[in-house]
Amino acid sequence: PADVVLLDLGMPHISGFDVCRTIRALPGGPQAVLVALTGWGQEGDRDRTRAAGFDAHLVKPVDLPALLEQLRDLLATRSS
Repeated sequence: PADVVLLDLGMPHISGFDVCRTIRALPGGPQAVLVALTGWGQEGDRDRTRAAGFDAHLVKPVDLPALLEQLRDLLATRSS
């Protein structure tokens, strides 16, 4: 898998939750940084992303500097 994956949750045919679970089950999947990038921002949505295995949940529109900072932090955690 890729090092970083940004996923929307409400995609046609398969949900971002299912994609996250699928990536996590692949070899190397547990080490990938998976970020939900979505318009869904309720606490229940955040609970579901955590349960599915996402590392972070960001609500659109996303502030680019905040996204980059979050990714740096998550990647630093993975490499240590």
